[in-house]
Amino acid sequence: MIPKDLTQKQHQTLIYLEKQMREQGAIPSLRQAANDLGVSHTAVSQMIKALEKKGYVQRAGHYSREIRLLEKGKTRTQTAHRGREVAVIGRITAGLPMYAQQEYDEAVLVDGDLFRGPNLFALRIKGDSMKDAGIFHGDLVICEPRQYAANGEIVVALINNEEATVKRFFLRDDIIELHPENEAYSIIRCNLGEVLIQGKVVGLVRGPEQADRL
Repeated sequence: MIPKDLTQKQHQTLIYLEKQMREQGAIPSLRQAANDLGVSHTAVSQMIKALEKKGYVQRAGHYSREIRLLEKGKTRTQTAHRGREVAVIGRITAGLPMYAQQEYDEAVLVDGDLFRGPNLFALRIKGDSMKDAGIFHGDLVICEPRQYAANGEIVVALINNEEATVKRFFLRDDIIELHPENEAYSIIRCNLGEVLIQGKVVGLVRGPEQADRL
């Protein structure tokens, strides 16, 4: 039965969000939600705002927002599930490096209990050079802002202030090596001043192509 204070579309959105949180442990990105529901990004955003006003959803923060699905009639601190919204700020290659094109019109919601660091950001992978590490074309990597890295960590690296890539980091004397996880690709070797570490990869959200295979 549809609650009296909800429209049919708002109720459909609420059921969808609850199902995704229950089965996937996270609320999907606005893009995925729009595709699944057959509506626009704007429509999904408007419906979430309407659900918030009516006490079904709680949002907080700015860039890394939290979204809580509330049980109607309970206080706003009593929540069934908690999701955290992380901005997708650009597209990063996992093949040959490419310009990091800034994209601020998309966000992904992840489990707030698993991803607790401040100022997290997400980047969409293009290419297959990290496939042996389980990072595939179309996936979103969740990143913790960093300007340093330890050997063996998977990082977001900006090369010559122009090209950004996701690779495994190694420091060899005065040379930085960025290792792919695919033997078809070569190691990238740079001088210290040519590489700026932008973040460490701390998690992953499967892209639609990989999710369809699961």
